[in-house]
Amino acid sequence: MPVISVPDAFNEEELYVDLRSVFGQSLFLKCEGFNFAGSIKLKAATEMVESAEREGALTPDSVLVESSSGNLGVALSMIAASRGYHFLCVTDSRCNLTTRLMMEALGSQVHVVAAPESPGGYLAARLDYVRDLCAADDRCVWLSQYTNPANWKAHYRRTAPAIARSFPQLDVLFVGAGTTGTLMGCARYFAQWDRHVHIVAVDSAGSVSFGGPPGRRMIPGLGMSVRPPLLDDSFVDEAVRVEEAETVRACHRMARRGFVFGGSTGTVVSGAMDWLARHETHGLTAVAIAPDLGERYLDTVYQTNWVRGLYGDDVLDSEGSTPTESR
Repeated sequence: MPVISVPDAFNEEELYVDLRSVFGQSLFLKCEGFNFAGSIKLKAATEMVESAEREGALTPDSVLVESSSGNLGVALSMIAASRGYHFLCVTDSRCNLTTRLMMEALGSQVHVVAAPESPGGYLAARLDYVRDLCAADDRCVWLSQYTNPANWKAHYRRTAPAIARSFPQLDVLFVGAGTTGTLMGCARYFAQWDRHVHIVAVDSAGSVSFGGPPGRRMIPGLGMSVRPPLLDDSFVDEAVRVEEAETVRACHRMARRGFVFGGSTGTVVSGAMDWLARHETHGLTAVAIAPDLGERYLDTVYQTNWVRGLYGDDVLDSEGSTPTESR
């Protein structure tokens, strides 16, 4: 029986869902939401905080500051509460209400950047606010998930080895691209592995991470309005983009089978299923990473009026179908 005294001591690493029963195509989905922070961001948050502690950047008087669209903010809120730090999360209006309330319940302060004030959109506006805050108060310690190597090292040390243990015959890995910490950590690990693993980055349509024009993105988690500083695409074999309407359909289809996942997971699954439908998959071992669960998306991705208002009245008429069904 596990007994813990700090919340980050628990994180389920070995749970996978075979999505064949949902989509008719085998895809092993690594579930990263079963921890007290509710997402894969717990790993990056823990690694970044512990790195800052080792370097002496964090003291009892420090104020942790970070820009986050949600999940990292919750993870840092949990760790800050556990370790006695003050934490200020800078987010924007796309952050789910449940996520903001979760951070505040954990004792964090949340600042919402209401509208983008620079060409880089919401992210640039958030980063500008963080920079101004740190310049005005030397107690502030900015972990900078977008540039901090501890972000990808967390997944190099934990996420990728866990997948390798469970799937020694892994052929293809689908990883969502946000800050690209998870992507880079896993890609670097498997680049040194004893067999080739095809790394597919799954990005949101409207993101500029892998080129292309910026566009509206309403579901937080994946995608960037600037090229991610951590990204080294020499480690990535392929990138696919997913329209948000397809993200919503994938989420709803999984929910109809009892699996309520978050928006980032819906994007990864939709992109993976589309890729698998276009390739010969007989005997292929495919794994995708599910960054979070769906409770924090109940008022957005799973709220009919919100979905139809953004993506049209017929977005759910096919009961959450995926691109592979309509092709």
